[in-house]
Amino acid sequence: MLIPRKVKHRKMHKGRRRNVGIATDKLDLAFGKYGLKAMTPAWVSARQIESARRVLTRFTRRGGKIWIRIFADKPITKKGNEVPMGAGKGAVDHYVAVVKPGTMMFEMDGIPETSAKEALELARYKLSCRSKFVTKV
Repeated sequence: MLIPRKVKHRKMHKGRRRNVGIATDKLDLAFGKYGLKAMTPAWVSARQIESARRVLTRFTRRGGKIWIRIFADKPITKKGNEVPMGAGKGAVDHYVAVVKPGTMMFEMDGIPETSAKEALELARYKLSCRSKFVTKV
């Protein structure tokens, strides 16, 4: 799984304005001809990104090129079971990528459009947000 090599702060706040607003960067296809664009806001975990990546590489049989445009760099903490209230914030459990509507998450190139659409459709099931298949005009 993808996790940050080094972080400035080990734990992070959730953020006040969750699931609000639209993406301002990573809006268009920058590398490949086909892509998967987020339609709803979500926290996409590192496990989900890795699962989608595996689906894409297996489906293309390493024929095409894949770009992952999102990275899970936000630490999510969790307290242990049956731990009383208080005693501080829990330990880091996993990492997520904050995805806003309009963010290009994955890109592909080097394979036919039909197989790219099918591969990205399979990868879409692994993610926690609604998304759509886009092509370069």
